[in-house]
Amino acid sequence: MDRSDSLESAAVGRRRSTLLVAAAGAAVGALGGMIGLGGAEFRLPLLIGLFGFAALAAVIVNKAMSLIVVLAALPARLAAVPLADLAAHWTVAVNLLAGSLLGAWAGASWAVRMRTATLYKVLAVLMVGMAAALVLTHTTTVGSLALPGALQVVAGVAAGFGIGVVAAIMGVAGGELLIPTIVLLYAVDIKTAGSLSLLVSLPTMLVAFARYSRDGSFAVLRANLRFTATMAAGSIAGALLGGLLLDVVPDLVLIPVLAAILLISAVKLARHAPGHV
Repeated sequence: MDRSDSLESAAVGRRRSTLLVAAAGAAVGALGGMIGLGGAEFRLPLLIGLFGFAALAAVIVNKAMSLIVVLAALPARLAAVPLADLAAHWTVAVNLLAGSLLGAWAGASWAVRMRTATLYKVLAVLMVGMAAALVLTHTTTVGSLALPGALQVVAGVAAGFGIGVVAAIMGVAGGELLIPTIVLLYAVDIKTAGSLSLLVSLPTMLVAFARYSRDGSFAVLRANLRFTATMAAGSIAGALLGGLLLDVVPDLVLIPVLAAILLISAVKLARHAPGHV
C-alpha cells in the first residue's frame, strides 16, 4: 500500500468513528453557540484536516450540515422574535435575497469549476476574512450608514451577492456576514437581525445546494450520509451548550482565540496539498 492509499484508509477510518464525528460536531457547535452563530467556518477545516475530505467535497458536506443546523435553529429564533415582528422588515430580506440568491448560484458554479489547489487557497483567504469580520463585529459597535432609499437598495443587492458567493464557496450559512450587514445597512437591532439572517440564509443555501447537486462531486454527500447526520446532530447539541455558555467566557478572551483558530486554519488550508478524497 503506497502513502496515498494509507492516507485514504486513515481518513475513511476516522469518518467511521461515530464518537469522534459527534464530538467534532459538538465542539464546532459549542464554539459557534458561544458567539451566537452556527460555527460552520470552524467545521470546514476539520472536514479537510481531520476527516480527509478534499476541498470541494468538504464544502458540499459543510453546506449540507449548515442547512440542517439552520433548519433546527429556525423555530427557536422565531420563538424569540415573533414572525409578526420579522414581517415588518420583509423588505430587508427581499433586498438581500435579490443579491444573495444570484451570489449563491455564482459562488457554487465557481467552486465546482476551480482547480482543487486554487480552491484551497480561496478558502484560506476567506478564512482570514471571516476572522477579521469576527473581530470587528465583536469588538466594535456597528452603527447604521443611513443611506438614502435607492442607494440602500443597491448596497443591499451588492452585499447580498457577495455574502451569497462567500457562503456558497465555504459551505456556511453566512450569518457571520449577514447580521452586521443588516444592522449596518438597515439599522435593525441585532436580535431581529439574527432572525432575519436565518430567513435570508435558508433560501440562499438551498440555491447553492441545488447548484452543487448538478455536479459529480455531490456524490460525496450520498456516500457520507451517516457521517453528515452524526456531525450535524453533534453541531446542534453543541450549539445548545454553547448558547448556555454565552456569557461565561468574556469576549475579550473568546474572540481572539476563535480568530486565531480561523487564522491557523487558513494557513493550513493554504499549504494543503491536493490529493485527499
